[in-house]
Amino acid sequence: MTFRTILGIRYFDGTRQELLLEIRKGGLIVVPAAPALAELGENQDYRQAVEGSTFAISDSSYMVLLWFLRSGEFLHRISGLQFLRVLVGDPVFREKDASFWVMPSKEDQDCNLAWLNGQGIPVTPDHCYLAPKYTKGAVTDEVLLALIETHRPKYVVINIGGGTQEILGYFLHSRLSYRPAIICTGAAVAFLSGRQASIHPVVDKLMLAWLARCFDEPKRFIPRYLRALRLFWVLMRYADRSVPATELSGSPSR
Repeated sequence: MTFRTILGIRYFDGTRQELLLEIRKGGLIVVPAAPALAELGENQDYRQAVEGSTFAISDSSYMVLLWFLRSGEFLHRISGLQFLRVLVGDPVFREKDASFWVMPSKEDQDCNLAWLNGQGIPVTPDHCYLAPKYTKGAVTDEVLLALIETHRPKYVVINIGGGTQEILGYFLHSRLSYRPAIICTGAAVAFLSGRQASIHPVVDKLMLAWLARCFDEPKRFIPRYLRALRLFWVLMRYADRSVPATELSGSPSR
């Protein structure tokens, strides 16, 4: 098991079983998407969160490919979807009251809880939190912080949008009095529960989940992934170094 530093972020590079063992130690685990990585130079709060995480999971197939072109090293890719499937099968994660879930809406909560309970994972609404609409920039939530301190779960799973969930996770990681595993999985559980496009394991393995999402919601995801193309320039230039705060991703500095 090894770690690789890419764009100032510590990436896990090992097997799925090793990943479970690392997560049991607690900390902030992020799953950066290519569009967010492409904007590291423009989003100081996000950059601070992902650089300050315990480690990141190499979900982005585009980033993995670019890293190979830049360094000649092929990262052991574990998608967010693969990771969540492994996580829900972990006996420690399946224990009663082991997890606490941050949900984006009541509809998502109902659907996701039905799927989780159907998998034999006993999660109730008492172990969920409906996230408010957070503003851009620094994200804090004292109500959520107090709830987690009260329940003290081993795992906190944040399922709100990428670019916000990492900042929220970093806030919790910095303020909690103990060290749970704070996992920023985004839409991964929604793929499994049916709230978002179903991603077949073969499609995920072929690194084409982004294409399935574009077919499912083209107006939302095609512009998003087009913006991610700027990551090529960013990663080729900075490799393992942190992207400067004043850098405008996708264009050379003056």
